[in-house]
Amino acid sequence: MEFSVESWAPEYGSSLNVSSSEDAEDLADATVERELDNWAPIDPGPATRPDEIAFIDGIQRIDARIWIHENGISTPAVCVSMAAGATVCAPGTAITTGIRVARSLVAPAASTAGPIGTRHATYEFVPAQDETPEATYLAIHGRRTELEVGVARSVSCGLIVFDGPLRGYRDPQGVGYIKTHHKVYLPQAVRAVLGDLADGQRTPLFFLSGGQARGRWSWYLRLPGPRVHPMSGIVRLELPGTGTAAEAVQRAEYVSACLPQFASEPHKESRAPQNLYPISGIERELRRRLGDAHLLERALRIAAGHGT
Repeated sequence: MEFSVESWAPEYGSSLNVSSSEDAEDLADATVERELDNWAPIDPGPATRPDEIAFIDGIQRIDARIWIHENGISTPAVCVSMAAGATVCAPGTAITTGIRVARSLVAPAASTAGPIGTRHATYEFVPAQDETPEATYLAIHGRRTELEVGVARSVSCGLIVFDGPLRGYRDPQGVGYIKTHHKVYLPQAVRAVLGDLADGQRTPLFFLSGGQARGRWSWYLRLPGPRVHPMSGIVRLELPGTGTAAEAVQRAEYVSACLPQFASEPHKESRAPQNLYPISGIERELRRRLGDAHLLERALRIAAGHGT
């Protein structure tokens, strides 16, 4: 495979971020726990913390943008490093475990792309549907999700918290933790309840369906911390859409009672309180495990000069 590395820095060029990791087609049924006229903040009941709680997160970084050359035609692609891991918390301890690192060459499935081997890493071919930025993002997103799910399957805890939506993960111990809101799912009639939540309070449950993801139980929770606007400290959580509403409510009570103790503070974390301390810790370790971006890019340029 003949290729060359783009002369611009990897962070330039078409964006690989989509406007929302949440499904715009999701429909919300906000009456599964309470009728709309009875919506109000809920104080979670006391819950016994599990012996261990695992927090799962993943990160990604574009090491280089490349062009694959074939028969006078050049096709854009990206070389990406990604990693996923867990922080397992028990009373008085927090351990980083299960870290997985992957290097991927993301290129259109119809191209002649194959693995790129360099002195420092091998970028395995991951096909994208086409050469659009959206298709590239989805391919990266899918590979990173595989890493995160693999990490989750390597731990055994009473509660497994994913930093982000569940993305199809169906283990009953899992909960999706969404701290960035691209869409408010609640009907207009009950949205004011979000602003009324006190620290540690949650909304009633609602059920999400209709999008590409399978159904999920979901609710909003306010974490303790400074309040500069009505959505300060608000996170959305989701559970696999299995079982009964009563079982989901019981699980929501349990999760809502456990998570506030991990909320971060502004003097330690710029995304406080939503970026929980165990997630912040695993992010730092994953960035270290990705390696030096300049060294990896230089190795790719050397490989391009020799062909691969």
